Amino acid sequence: MADRLDLLRRALAGATRALAADADADVVFTSEITPPSGKTARVPSPGPGLEPRMVAEARGAADSLALRLRFHDDGLHNRQAPLDSEARAVFDALETARVEALGARAMGGVRANLSNLAEARVRGDSITRARTVEEVPLATAVGLLARERLSGEAPPMAALEGLKLISPWIEERAADELDALALTIDDQAAFATLSRRLLEDLDLAVGEQHVEQSDSDDDGSDEDQQGSGEDDGEDGDKGPPAAGDVDARGEDSDEENSDQRSDDGEAGEQEGTPGEDPTSNQAAPGWRNWDLAPVSNYKAYTNRFDEIIEAQELCDEDELARLRAYLDQQMGGLHNVVTRLANRLQRRLLAQQARSWDFDQEEGMLDAARLARVIVNPAQSLSYKIERETEFKDTIVTVLIDNSGSMRGRPIAIAAICADILARTLERCGVGTEILGFTTRGWKGGQSREAWLADGRPGNPGRLNDLRHVIYKRADEPYRHARRHLGLMMREGLLKENIDGEALLWAHNRLMSRPEERRILMVISDGAPVDDSTASANGGNYLENHLRQVIEWIETRSTVELIAIGIGHDVTRYYRRAVTIMDAEQLAGAMVDQLAKLFETG
Repeated sequence: MADRLDLLRRALAGATRALAADADADVVFTSEITPPSGKTARVPSPGPGLEPRMVAEARGAADSLALRLRFHDDGLHNRQAPLDSEARAVFDALETARVEALGARAMGGVRANLSNLAEARVRGDSITRARTVEEVPLATAVGLLARERLSGEAPPMAALEGLKLISPWIEERAADELDALALTIDDQAAFATLSRRLLEDLDLAVGEQHVEQSDSDDDGSDEDQQGSGEDDGEDGDKGPPAAGDVDARGEDSDEENSDQRSDDGEAGEQEGTPGEDPTSNQAAPGWRNWDLAPVSNYKAYTNRFDEIIEAQELCDEDELARLRAYLDQQMGGLHNVVTRLANRLQRRLLAQQARSWDFDQEEGMLDAARLARVIVNPAQSLSYKIERETEFKDTIVTVLIDNSGSMRGRPIAIAAICADILARTLERCGVGTEILGFTTRGWKGGQSREAWLADGRPGNPGRLNDLRHVIYKRADEPYRHARRHLGLMMREGLLKENIDGEALLWAHNRLMSRPEERRILMVISDGAPVDDSTASANGGNYLENHLRQVIEWIETRSTVELIAIGIGHDVTRYYRRAVTIMDAEQLAGAMVDQLAKLFETG
């Protein structure tokens, strides 16, 4: 039996060398399918019984390596590949589909072997266990769709259920590029360019050039070398992809949300409004009112009716898609302007994160660029280099958007799209971004005011409206999952009154719970706090005074860096670090400039 197994291995190795046109190609047997190592295919052993299915999978793995050796250029691939791990995985899957399709198209036997290999790959992939969109590995899904386009082979049966979850989302955004892949299958460079465009359509981070491109600039210069890592390619003029996102949030996010609400509810029970029965004024689930707050006489009459809510909980998936499409239509030609500004910010951030080196050191990493002088003059000592530690801190940015009625129309649309593109830009640079909104559940008070009226209108009641704080994008949530949520701001009836002080505390406390070393809070508003019900019962400056107390406390005692942008309203009288714009069209430039200044001085 051992002789038969060795004979099979040698036969596979011979066929691999012939197909690859490379005498160094080889095949070794392992316990499972693993990626090839150099010119060696690591294929699953069919065992002494030479089980037919295992033999077919081994042939497929050997054929895959041979086609890669014959049709694939590693150097070209690495130069074109993005640095982002998820984008790189999809990029690699597309290239694998290309080289295997070249063989399958020309040879029927190779096609059959690769079909068996595809089934073996899928068998151990999480796509077979996926129950929600988030659980589907994007690289696997895109690779299977590309394979079907390039070779005509249907996806393995085991992957169909998982593929159904995400394929509408992929097709909606990248169908044209998937269809065009077959036109460049024989040209790896053109195929790679088209693949990067496909990644952009899927909102993956492809703006960077591979670091190997900047290494070529090290040839003999004695100055510190830095790679900027950005790409000013098509992405600079490309706005967000078409609306109509169909991916859905999974059960895991709901569980996470419920856990948070449970914890927050405990905080509310401990800290009710003074003078009230704790059971009657117990915080609603998800509300954390005064977990961290300045000393103040500000209070809420009751916070039983306040809510923190995920954007997708306020309307169904179809309406979210429609609202996002409407938001994109509102922007018109603004996409290109905002994206160019975002790319400028990206270049500044990546320049700060770029690697730099100290040269001519006594120890460290051997400096290959200076080996030539040792060869010319053997008396010269070897030169080493040491990488400097980057001063760029691990950073999180929260964008808090005023969702009041006065923002209705162009201002809220521009605020939403700017936050959208800012989140995408910062994600490319490895900076986490959270997008939050604040409004109230009703006009002129809601259930809170009704409770106050029912109690006989006691004096100095405090805040008399029901807060609604909206989470559009969590800090750890990928941009592509949260993109459509921002369309919710265009929904009629969402934008009501604004109670800025408590919203600022809420966003601040969320930031303080984050592990990042640097925390930045950007507030976008068009005016002072407004709630007629609260103002009429407590005096006109009640909410404004509390806002000033909160801002002063954050600016003087907190580690959170606070910046504000006022739309048509002078917010510099509230915030130390602020800018006022008179036209909503200026918002994109103001956001980018303010963040850029922070990162440059931080």
